[in-house]
Amino acid sequence: MKSCIRDVRHAKGMTLQDVAERCVPPTTAQTIGRLETGTRTVSIGWLNRIAAALGAEAAELVRVPEQATLDILALLGPDGATAPRHPQMAALPRPSHSGLTMFVEASVGEYRAGDMIWLERLELRSFVQALNRDVLAPRAGGRFAFGRLIDHNGNRLQILPPGQGSRQQIVDAPWIAVAVQLLRPLH
Repeated sequence: MKSCIRDVRHAKGMTLQDVAERCVPPTTAQTIGRLETGTRTVSIGWLNRIAAALGAEAAELVRVPEQATLDILALLGPDGATAPRHPQMAALPRPSHSGLTMFVEASVGEYRAGDMIWLERLELRSFVQALNRDVLAPRAGGRFAFGRLIDHNGNRLQILPPGQGSRQQIVDAPWIAVAVQLLRPLH
């Protein structure tokens, strides 16, 4: 993450001294300058202090790195691998702000040991979007249920775990996370 404190400060028409004096507790213009230029690491505490001094949200003071892309070299289809007719780019997968991750330790169902499953968290009102998709649901005691969401009534879920012969589980859950991306190493 990269700081954009200077950009926000300039947009607000404030000097380093203005920001330093408005920080609680006050600090020096030199410290604010070091935090802006990256010669001093910006902690969450400093980010919140500076944001308050600028009258901004802390999220406005940081930039998330651009999503990395790669050139697509070939397309695989029924006739084999061919070069694309036009230049194409692939965005590397990147979880969203509500993303969760589950690691597959041992093969089960269609999932293989070493797979990484990215999930998006859904609140109760959005559970219908996950019907017939694989979901992760919290259970009591720090445990989880994972499998195909086959039905729900409010927060009462019917989940069919992966794997042949698995029995349906009934779970009461305040939220679920739906599987959206599978990352599989090729060995």
